[in-house]
Amino acid sequence: MNLINMDSENRVVLNVGGIRHETYKATLKKIPATRLSRLTEALANYDPILNEYFFDRHPGVFAQVLNYYRTGKLHYPTDVCGPLFEEELEFWGLDSNQVEPCCWMTYTQHRDTQETLAVLDRLDLDTEKPSEEELARKFGFEEDYYKGTLSWWQEMKPRIWSLFDEPYSSNAAKIIGVVSVFFICISILSFCLKTHPDMRVPFVRNITVRTANGSSAWFLDKTQTNAHIAFFYIECVCNAWFTFEILVRFISSPNKCEFIKSSVNIIDYIATLSFYIDLVLQRFASHLENADILEFFSIIRIMRLFKLTRHSSGLKILIQTFRASAKELTLLVFFLVLGIVIFASLVYYAERIQTNPHNDFNSIPLGLWWALVTMTTVGYGDMVPKTYIGMFVGALCALAGVLTIALPVPVIVSNFAMYYSHTQARAKLPKKRRRVLPVEQPRPPRLPGAVSACGTPGSGPNSGPMGSGGTGPRRMNNKTKDLVSPKSGPIGASIVAISPRTVLDMNPALAMSKPLFESRGPPITSKNFKDTEHNATETSKQNFL
Repeated sequence: MNLINMDSENRVVLNVGGIRHETYKATLKKIPATRLSRLTEALANYDPILNEYFFDRHPGVFAQVLNYYRTGKLHYPTDVCGPLFEEELEFWGLDSNQVEPCCWMTYTQHRDTQETLAVLDRLDLDTEKPSEEELARKFGFEEDYYKGTLSWWQEMKPRIWSLFDEPYSSNAAKIIGVVSVFFICISILSFCLKTHPDMRVPFVRNITVRTANGSSAWFLDKTQTNAHIAFFYIECVCNAWFTFEILVRFISSPNKCEFIKSSVNIIDYIATLSFYIDLVLQRFASHLENADILEFFSIIRIMRLFKLTRHSSGLKILIQTFRASAKELTLLVFFLVLGIVIFASLVYYAERIQTNPHNDFNSIPLGLWWALVTMTTVGYGDMVPKTYIGMFVGALCALAGVLTIALPVPVIVSNFAMYYSHTQARAKLPKKRRRVLPVEQPRPPRLPGAVSACGTPGSGPNSGPMGSGGTGPRRMNNKTKDLVSPKSGPIGASIVAISPRTVLDMNPALAMSKPLFESRGPPITSKNFKDTEHNATETSKQNFL
């Protein structure tokens, strides 16, 4: 018996989320400075009746936590989310970096997911309309909003910004977004069509010459062609809209510095500025010999296509995919450059080993072009090896190109699929979540003889209807009063007061002090309990009458 008692004293019972775990106290001492290594009976979550510690935490995670104390190896349960596992480990005082290598990749997936969600938050893909308080905080007049002293400009500024920068905020913003996309498409279409020969007007000069007999003659000379005048007016209308849009967005922007540093805005105002610079050069520098070279800079107007990213979430995701895959793209370019240099040198010397009168590889720089189009599997056929050794080098170049490109591409594709899937999931989530109230702390147990908040003595062994010094139902404690309904009267009060099981449940001190009804009579059964309630009811009726 002494050995059994000693073994029971060395064990501890942990009730976590309704599931009881039993282990040795020495097991919990294996990892010091943790919550389980400092268990004492003075803690508030210790139950002296059941002789166990109760923790309202996740029971599934605690199984792995207790296994960590037993084996020294922390594994990640795959049926819980990563942030939940981290919160549980933080509660128990454990380090999440102690997860075993076999579970580390699965465990850290939630961190990548959180980074992805943070990126999507920065992309501003949500179409939910912000509240007035959020708008005031965003534009920096939060104090005026709380004071109720907003000016007309402070009220109109967020509305103007939403109209021109958030195409899905309202119906009017959608109309302005459609107009902006229309002018972008017309501008790009005009830029492309004005280079077509059928869309250009010849520039004809009248030249007078002297003939052999001394008389003069003239003829028409077509030196160049210019774009039709209609394209100029189309460009003027489009750039007038772009200028108006830039000015309105700049004036109503919440942060001028961020507006200027935005890459899409940089492309926008440089493309718009190039139109006005082109007008000035045509007016004052058209007589220069190299004036045609200046038209090359107008190609920056084609970059206006990136303005469509404000109207399409797919383009935002595509650009963010390239940003997230910068390391893989750098690795791909490095492999391509390495292979191009190697195979260009090999094919140059391979074609010179044998007699080859029609050798296309007269230098290594020419071989660089051949190696590039071969590794990318384009194969224009403008340069081909004609010797057997050169053909062998060409076959190796093509195989190396296929393998080099195939290695990093799946990573880029997976990044795009990840961003796109999260975007679709966020679009289907409800915008308003149910509010969860904070956890109410449980009341501490009352000690025998303690005084309640109302001034009535606590439920001790001698207090209440079952004690020797009790005065019957009139001296019930607060818990007994809660159990009696207002309409029950003295009959209900007598039933609750005389019922031994009810008093035992209400007063844990009686259970610890072993009341008299447990030792004087037979064990309480359902029949005896009903008989007791019936007798108490009859007695109370007679007293009442």
